[in-house]
Amino acid sequence: MTLTWFLKRAAILLLIVLTWALLTAASRAATRVPFEGFSAGTIVVKTHERRLYYVLGNGHALRFPVGVGKAGWRWHGRATIEGKYIKPAWRAPPEITKGGWGRVIPGGSARNPMGAAALTMRGGEYAIHGTNNPRSIGGFVSHGCIRMYNRDIRQLYSMVSIGTPVIVEQ
Repeated sequence: MTLTWFLKRAAILLLIVLTWALLTAASRAATRVPFEGFSAGTIVVKTHERRLYYVLGNGHALRFPVGVGKAGWRWHGRATIEGKYIKPAWRAPPEITKGGWGRVIPGGSARNPMGAAALTMRGGEYAIHGTNNPRSIGGFVSHGCIRMYNRDIRQLYSMVSIGTPVIVEQ
């Protein structure tokens, strides 16, 4: 085997890996899609699809993949965005810790399940937030919150304000 043979094989392997990475990243990105029936500026979560739609108006929305509530923890209905937080701290609620509040995990910690940002609803009971576990996106994984890739929650965070309507469908 020659050095030239080795370099050609390495270049081909690198090209394959880069192509796969680009295709994977593109499949995770927000996508502009046709979407009717809701007012511009509304967030619509379709739990069964594990997708969040931010309605742009004129028959379109941005579609994001999300993780949603596990069986027994899912909810549906209407809410509004009540708080916006960058690198929020998190404390496990009593229903998760069997009666008592868990200790606070500081914002920005690799162990913090809230990720890069959070949009809170219903008195802080639920949130649309980032995650430090991107493999959980697309599944029934949370205790009622809506999980997004950190880059997606940053994008959504920049587009919404306090009072933005949220509709969670089954």
